[in-house]
Amino acid sequence: MARKKKSAKRSPARPAALAWIVLAGSLSVVGYACSHRTTTESTQSTHTLRKRALPTPEVAATQTTATSQPVAIATATPTPKPTPVQTSPAQNATPTITPAPRASTAPVAPGTGPKLAIIIDDCGQWLTTERGFIALPVALTLSVLPDVRYNKTIEREAQSAGKGVMLHLPMETLSGLNPGPGKVTTEMDDPAIVAQVERDLADVDLASGVNNHEGSKATADERVMNAVAGVLARQHRFFIDSKTNAKSVAERVASEHGVPTAARDVFLDNKADVAYSEGQLRAAVVIAQRDGSAIAIGHPRPSTLAAVRALVPEFQAEGIDFVLASDLVK
Repeated sequence: MARKKKSAKRSPARPAALAWIVLAGSLSVVGYACSHRTTTESTQSTHTLRKRALPTPEVAATQTTATSQPVAIATATPTPKPTPVQTSPAQNATPTITPAPRASTAPVAPGTGPKLAIIIDDCGQWLTTERGFIALPVALTLSVLPDVRYNKTIEREAQSAGKGVMLHLPMETLSGLNPGPGKVTTEMDDPAIVAQVERDLADVDLASGVNNHEGSKATADERVMNAVAGVLARQHRFFIDSKTNAKSVAERVASEHGVPTAARDVFLDNKADVAYSEGQLRAAVVIAQRDGSAIAIGHPRPSTLAAVRALVPEFQAEGIDFVLASDLVK
């Protein structure tokens, strides 16, 4: 009897415990369901975003913007390499600078371009420099002094190399400066002048022509020049006026005697400076291009040799035709 009473007191608590167990289980199921739904939605959303970021080829082909313009989206089909395209300077990221063209880029046939005759005066005294001029690969003329140490040597070497040879005839100056041995002066009578010119020509016997050494006074004296020109006419030599005096009559008188003649256009080396001589050479070329020919006179100085040597290739490229002094007389 005692046990029955005890059981009767405990029985009402069991339903309540069972109810709590059922409620807890229900809440677990509901929580799992919500959690699973959230996870599923998140996965679907991520997958949807991925699908939007990476559309299929079919979608990419038809996708458009809000203004119905096609959107360029790469497809799975490989794209061929583009063919190189020639772009204009304006399209290049780093444009190149093209040098300004010369006035004429057309090649000039040898012997048809502007003619430049270079005469090197005072030769027969400085063999090393004079031989440097002889070695240049262009036509030029050496004018050799009479009665100097190496005149025979240098005239022969020049002729053997195909260079021109002239007599550099010493003549009287206005300043009183002595032009050296073999000089012609205004104090001489005509027979003395004739005899002196003949001796000088015999000393430089390979000379085909003559130009004056100094001579600012003698070349302005018509009588003196008549005597000189008479000898040149008889010996069939040409004459080039070095133009040491603006009042010179030498070119005119020689022409009147039938002597082929011409006159200097430019002195190359009034200063012993390479840059100066280069500038004078360019000035001579300008004259040659304008008039068809030019005569430039220099001296056997290292600076003059350096200037000529440096500019020969440039002038040849421009079509300048280097010639002997004898080619320009008329």
